[in-house]
Amino acid sequence: MRLARIGLTGGIGSGKSTVAAAWAEAGAVVVDTDAIARALTASGGAALPRLAEVFGPTILDAHGALDRERMRALAFSDPLARTRLEQVLHPMIGQEAQAQAARAGERTVVFDVPLLAESAHWRARVQRIVVVDCEEPTQVARVMARNGWSRDAVARVIAQQATRARRRAIADAVIYNEGLTLEALRAQVRALWAHWQQPGGAGVPDPAPPAGCETI
Repeated sequence: MRLARIGLTGGIGSGKSTVAAAWAEAGAVVVDTDAIARALTASGGAALPRLAEVFGPTILDAHGALDRERMRALAFSDPLARTRLEQVLHPMIGQEAQAQAARAGERTVVFDVPLLAESAHWRARVQRIVVVDCEEPTQVARVMARNGWSRDAVARVIAQQATRARRRAIADAVIYNEGLTLEALRAQVRALWAHWQQPGGAGVPDPAPPAGCETI
């Protein structure tokens, strides 16, 4: 059985996007659900009419795109608003993700899904799940350096996401991205790719994991 569908997830600042790029370098087609969400909520995006209907026209910025900072603040402060946002976006994201995967043909597809641990629906769509993991202080430092956010802002995002333990509990393999060079991280992805491309790799329990990568 060919390994055709892999789910990739990790908390903010874990290095998931870097790992996704490494999967693409290895030969997979990466379907980035965050990128799909950004396209849906950019100026002219397909989700905007419904979002404006649900949240009012003030949720749009001066260019007619979703005001992401305003929406983020609202979703973090109001669980009902977050649920309503997800009810609009998630079906549209899922539909576009499946369309992109269908266009991949016979190639292996990696679905990059930040909320994979929270979604039984996504877990049912993939054959294997890879979790990119690191310590929380490392997440905070990376996001502060990358986005210019305050420590409290990063902590609020982490608190809204699945815990590290919850993500690890659904994983078939964990890439522990702590203290790794970029090349070492890429090497782990290449090793896991080779490991799962072995004959029967998607249909039988894993043998010993590749060096440097935990197989759960």
